Amino acid sequence: MTQPDRAYTFVYRALLTEEALDRAGRQSSSHSDIDHQKIAELLSLDAMDEEYVENARAMGTVYTAIAAFENSVRDLVAGTLLENVGEGWWQGCVSEKIRKQADLRQTEEEKVRWHTQRGEDPIQYTTLPNLLNIIRNNFEHFEPFLHDIDWAASIFDTVERSRNVIMHSGTLGQRDIARVGALIRDWTSQVAA
Repeated sequence: MTQPDRAYTFVYRALLTEEALDRAGRQSSSHSDIDHQKIAELLSLDAMDEEYVENARAMGTVYTAIAAFENSVRDLVAGTLLENVGEGWWQGCVSEKIRKQADLRQTEEEKVRWHTQRGEDPIQYTTLPNLLNIIRNNFEHFEPFLHDIDWAASIFDTVERSRNVIMHSGTLGQRDIARVGALIRDWTSQVAA
């Protein structure tokens, strides 16, 4: 496959994913109009220990990269399987165990109507390990651009480890942050190539 063909395929997958999410009733999640100072005031950040706040701000940047990575993988999985399998890809390509876990999370969130939910698409309720399992179980559709499932697994495992530290209020060291950045660059270069 030539470089222009790969670029076309990547863009086409993204467009199919966007179209499928829109048909499913996706609402815009753009937060570009957020006033960060106002949010800091609403959260009373000035009342908390400055060291904790600064550590959390630094990890917030790392969280941004990891969250964007995780959501881009969701889009890649949904787009690739939609393109290759069709509209029934969730039922046909995702194990019953993962579907049940996602359904349970979604059902639990729907019970708390006063709080914002992750979304309406079941893939938004999957974890990084779930996404890796979906890719692994359907690797014939991902092999043309991933080439090696073990390579993908090593990236997911390391990013997940760093994600868990941050999500439980821990602070990553510079070496771990640099590793996450390198892995995300490697993944993006491979998938977009």
